[in-house]
Amino acid sequence: MQTIFQRAKISEPALFSPADTTKRIDDFPKICVSTFSDNIIQKFMSLDKAVKIAELMTANGLLPVYKINYKNTEIAFYRSMVGAPACVSCFEEIVAMGAGKFVLFGSCGVLDDEKVKSNIIIPVAAVRDEGTSYHYIAPSPEIEADVHSIQTLETVLTDCGCSYVKGKTWTSDAIYRETLSAIQERRAEGCIAVEMECASMLAAARYRGIPFIQFLYGADNLSSDTWEIRDLSLYGLSDAEKYMYLAFECGLAM
Repeated sequence: MQTIFQRAKISEPALFSPADTTKRIDDFPKICVSTFSDNIIQKFMSLDKAVKIAELMTANGLLPVYKINYKNTEIAFYRSMVGAPACVSCFEEIVAMGAGKFVLFGSCGVLDDEKVKSNIIIPVAAVRDEGTSYHYIAPSPEIEADVHSIQTLETVLTDCGCSYVKGKTWTSDAIYRETLSAIQERRAEGCIAVEMECASMLAAARYRGIPFIQFLYGADNLSSDTWEIRDLSLYGLSDAEKYMYLAFECGLAM
């Protein structure tokens, strides 16, 4: 039996597409920003200039989609669902609504505390230790981020006075199976972070031809034999404005 992990070619076409389940919305903002923190989304949706424009319908409930005017440009934003399949499904439907550029940010586990410190992380490549990406591009151990997107993110962070580090991330499907041996192996391969969506989002965005930028910020620390939760429980709320406005700036710069 040959599974998607062994197939050298992605078969076409799919039985149905995002456009079959999601209606296109007139005047939907071309730029869309998303994060996984409900705290951050709640903070920005409560602003006077934020307006609800759509909903993503899931079995887990409705996910509101908002828009906000930033520097005379309308930008859509919503909360992504955690995990590669759910995150990519939401992305697919947002593109079907009309988005043409996409910025994603979120927390990650730190695999190299000395390199990351308090820097924002720019993923230059992702180890494909998940399943979703294999449905969008042929099998390979890693997927590289788009060079232009990396350069754009670097420029934005520099202009905004934010320190950053570039490195490889490990995209895993199983948060509770990040074993010591696997962590050591990924560190030896050059990974400085671990998360659950980057590889799949890089693959889906490439497949759909959508310009895509993702940045990460360190939360819990996995770079020693003892796990440190640090500010994981805050889900980015302490720096909500900084991260969201950086994402807005990335959208304008794309």
